[in-house]
Amino acid sequence: MNIPVFGLGTFRLQNEVVIDSVSNALALGYRTIDTAQIYENEADIGIAISQSGIKREELFITTKIWIANLSKEKLIPSLRESLTKLKTSYVDLTLIHWPSPNDEVPVAEYMAELIKAKNLGLTRQIGISNFTIALMQSAINAVGAENIATNQIELSPYLQNQQVVNFAKKHNIEITSYMTLAYGKALQEEVIKNIATRHNATPAQVILAWAMQLGYAVIPSSTKRENLASNLLAQQLHLSEEEMTEIAKLECEGRLVNPEGLAPDWD
Repeated sequence: MNIPVFGLGTFRLQNEVVIDSVSNALALGYRTIDTAQIYENEADIGIAISQSGIKREELFITTKIWIANLSKEKLIPSLRESLTKLKTSYVDLTLIHWPSPNDEVPVAEYMAELIKAKNLGLTRQIGISNFTIALMQSAINAVGAENIATNQIELSPYLQNQQVVNFAKKHNIEITSYMTLAYGKALQEEVIKNIATRHNATPAQVILAWAMQLGYAVIPSSTKRENLASNLLAQQLHLSEEEMTEIAKLECEGRLVNPEGLAPDWD
């Protein structure tokens, strides 16, 4: 993969909470951190990283450009601001967080700015998030599939997003799964609990292992050190084909993230 398969998500974590989460994660061996301009926690993450003493080149940091900053006048200045907050001269991956509502800023415009940011050395790789097949095609038309490292999408046992996944795979665009545990709802699923018991694992480990076995990158978040440590161990868990099939059957188009005025027309 061009991007690490396992990382730390920081959605909804702010102030001391995010500093503690990132600090604990780094101490436990996490080296990939996912943030976004709209999370309003980049500066706190910058503090946690600088306090950790870990060399910058050992880390993989992702941030995402918010919709208010998609125009060619704003995208690069906003990314520079993110870098200042994160106390780094570059990020490893910059994503477009959501497509511009009603195509107010054309896909070609902001993808071209992302390429410019990459050429300036502000970001090592670029990608997209919450893009449908049609929007992925527009991004590909703008900059070429080889320049798009990932599409970060909601993906859980309840929403397996197969059409988007298949299209991305066809173009060698990797998938990053967010909301993989379905806000914790999937942890209560009997099928998952039974598989976990069989492996002497936690339900979270089972779901994360399932996603990684399908070839997706995952970015679970937690504020508890023991859960952060436990989630890491998902990388050592291997599920049988039967177990993978059992989880596949949980698909029910259970989308949880669908913000009005922001969400595109989903596939």
